[in-house]
Amino acid sequence: MTHYFRKYGSILLRGWLGSLLIALLIATSFKSAIADWYIVPTGSMKPTILEGDRIFANKLAYDLKLPYTTFHLASWDNPSRGEIVVFRSPADGTRLVKRVVAVPGDTLAMSDNRLYINGEALSYAFSDRKGGDPSLTDDGERQLYTEDLTGHKHAVMVMPDRQAFRSFGPVTVPDHRYFMMGDNRDNSADSRYFGFVDRSEILGRATAIVISLDMGHHYQPRWSRFFTRLQ
Repeated sequence: MTHYFRKYGSILLRGWLGSLLIALLIATSFKSAIADWYIVPTGSMKPTILEGDRIFANKLAYDLKLPYTTFHLASWDNPSRGEIVVFRSPADGTRLVKRVVAVPGDTLAMSDNRLYINGEALSYAFSDRKGGDPSLTDDGERQLYTEDLTGHKHAVMVMPDRQAFRSFGPVTVPDHRYFMMGDNRDNSADSRYFGFVDRSEILGRATAIVISLDMGHHYQPRWSRFFTRLQ
């Protein structure tokens, strides 16, 4: 009887472990190649994305990659100006979330936080969009604007009293490269510091906030931000 339980118990255990490994492989492959969500720990994309937002990334937005690699099996689109993307930093491979401000072939410059694309200055207007964060008040330390990124209007924030990289260029974006910036223009480590991002390092398009928890107030839910579309 003992021999019977050992024999069939071993078979059941191997079957259970095999099923578990297959399930894990399917789940991780889905996250690697199709869709995933990310916790945003910093304020570099304020006021669009706040610390504690969990964002959904569509990894099929531009292409299909071999799971666990950056090898492209098929491609059907490329990031456009204004889209928010998830990518690996050229500096250290860290996954980052930033906005595409210039695409291959664009000539980009910035003068005192005003962007110029292909010689044309972008337009800016004062904004009261606080993104559900009461700390985002126009108090002189933080100023909110709506930036018209060649037809894609979105919120940006500047911090005039903070030392920051506010002017550069002009630079021309090489083939297969992209220039990324955070919406929190004076508090974002982006392409101004680590350079252009290769197309192969772009993992997907960030499309929505799934859940938002206020990290500064005991992770209380920000209900108004649940299931909201990113712009």
